[in-house]
Amino acid sequence: MGLFLPYEKMWDMPLGGTSTERQIPHWFGNIAYVVVGGVCKLLFRYRVDGRENLRGFYDECGVVVVCNHTSFLDVAFIYLAARLKQWVRLIGRESLFDNAHGLVGQILSRVGAFPIKRESADRTAIKRAARMLKNRELVGILPEGTRRGKGTMEPKLHSGAAFIARMGKAPLLPMTVRNAENVKRKGQRFRFPKITVEYGTPVLLEDFDFLPKEDRLDGCTWYVMRECFALSRRIPADEVDMVALFPDAVDFSAAFAAHPVPRRTTEEVVALVRAQRQPNRTAEEGAS
Repeated sequence: MGLFLPYEKMWDMPLGGTSTERQIPHWFGNIAYVVVGGVCKLLFRYRVDGRENLRGFYDECGVVVVCNHTSFLDVAFIYLAARLKQWVRLIGRESLFDNAHGLVGQILSRVGAFPIKRESADRTAIKRAARMLKNRELVGILPEGTRRGKGTMEPKLHSGAAFIARMGKAPLLPMTVRNAENVKRKGQRFRFPKITVEYGTPVLLEDFDFLPKEDRLDGCTWYVMRECFALSRRIPADEVDMVALFPDAVDFSAAFAAHPVPRRTTEEVVALVRAQRQPNRTAEEGAS
């Protein structure tokens, strides 16, 4: 059953996907889903909208799942919304994994999470994420790096999500966890609002080739995060005030107004992935 596994080892093991290598044991993740999912269903009566946009990628290709960050509960709902059929390999800050003498690291690792060093180009974490995507797994990332309106750090727009998508040759899928920020506000008691998880439509990195090369990763991440906030606030994407949300980031509003990014369904993206995969298979068969 894999009762005793170093959590560093689990970071390099597959969870789902198409690899034939030994996977992280599923038993703990399944128990966590039943227990945590049951409690969240009871307390927050949560529902998931647009899940078909995620399910369509199952066994077809890896996906970078991107979410805005307002609450500690975001990560729980990102995980719950994909189960039972899929697993999300969440990227978390490195310091989390050593909490409680490593117990938190053991728990997080058993449900597929792995660490990244903040404010640095963590090549090890990026390579792990790219390998997972190539194995047709899901990688979850919160590009703001910290909860908005909570703590002492200011959210920033990091381009790591787009960079990981490029390395793993995967689409990005925006999502949001709506109302989680209302569970506990500073100076107020706990509340139990109804929470909705919603997936948007997928985004392809190659659709940003009209931008200068040095701006493509930042522009793609900016666009995907704008989609996340549009889902969160239930407004059109072009009404999201990204300058107010990220005052230190480059504003790409004019660029996308002049050159709209194509809206694609999951079915269309999967068809493109299959078409790109076919020439590679033909070349491999010819070489053999």
